[in-house]
Amino acid sequence: MSKASLTLAVLLPLFIFSCSSNEKKYDSLEAFSIASPLQKDTLFSKEYVAEIQAIKNVEIRSRVKGFIDKIHVDEGQFVKEGQILFSISAQAYTEDLQRSKAQLKSAQAELKSVEVELKNVKNLFEKRIISKTEVELAEAKLDAAEAKCHEIISDVSIAQMNVSFTKIKAPFSGYINRIPHKLGSLVEEGTMLTTISDNQDIYAYFRVAELEYLSFMKTKALSNKKDLHLMLADNSEHGELGIIETVEGEVDKTTGNIAFRAKFANPKHLLKHGSTGKIRMDFNLKKAILIPMSATFEVQENYYVYVVDRSNMVHLRRIFPKVSLDNTYVISKGISSNERFLLDGIQLVKEGQKIKVKQSSN
Repeated sequence: MSKASLTLAVLLPLFIFSCSSNEKKYDSLEAFSIASPLQKDTLFSKEYVAEIQAIKNVEIRSRVKGFIDKIHVDEGQFVKEGQILFSISAQAYTEDLQRSKAQLKSAQAELKSVEVELKNVKNLFEKRIISKTEVELAEAKLDAAEAKCHEIISDVSIAQMNVSFTKIKAPFSGYINRIPHKLGSLVEEGTMLTTISDNQDIYAYFRVAELEYLSFMKTKALSNKKDLHLMLADNSEHGELGIIETVEGEVDKTTGNIAFRAKFANPKHLLKHGSTGKIRMDFNLKKAILIPMSATFEVQENYYVYVVDRSNMVHLRRIFPKVSLDNTYVISKGISSNERFLLDGIQLVKEGQKIKVKQSSN
């Protein structure tokens, strides 16, 4: 005998014995109410805590060191892609650019001079006036001049980028968040200046227990699920329906949950990055078996009812609730719609007892 069977064998007699003092009471009762499980199509909902994130939410950081010369936007302001947000002092970088450009002109002039010199050396060599060694030296001098030009061109490119980095622009259209550094602040390369969020659409992340996830997958309950509801912090409902986009590839070993990502439109920009809410999923159950909770009792996390046979004799029966709806259980197995169960007085009867019955409409 398994542990579960042994526990049940011990506990159920105790449950029945606790009612033995009421034996005289049920003898005096005229009849017990019985009913058959109700079978019908029904709807049930599941709710999950959700974390809301903007589809795009990035940090805006300085790419050069300098003082903030100008702040072109304000916190909470909507900006367009490419719009200037901050200006960093550019004088030092502009001077570097001018210096690099001047050095490039000098190097280009030197290169041109070396090219002319090489041409003359080659002419003298052809006339056998100088040796080939002189030509090789002139060619080496040309290679050095060309390398120097390429190096300075690279310096000019870097200087131009540094100048452009003094104008910090929005990478996409969105809303500016907090601006921690004010006008005149000295910022280093990599200093965060603000964050920008595009919340035209939002992601809602929520977690589902592994067993529930497996049930969803096996029954294909989430296939093409495009009618997710989002409940806000004040328990009002977001006006747009959402869709499940992705499921993470691994189960969290700590919690035993797996993360889902749903997407919702946010045309009024009511939902903000970092908000919280609840995802509600509605499911249709076809021909669900329903019985009232009041007709059941629980022993060691198992649920039971008293089934009444054709001879009006009661028998203990284990049932398996799938979900609960208000004061009703949806039963996955354990009882069928054409059977009868004791609707009330479950503490006044015992296994195998024959009773008087009266039919109830539930």
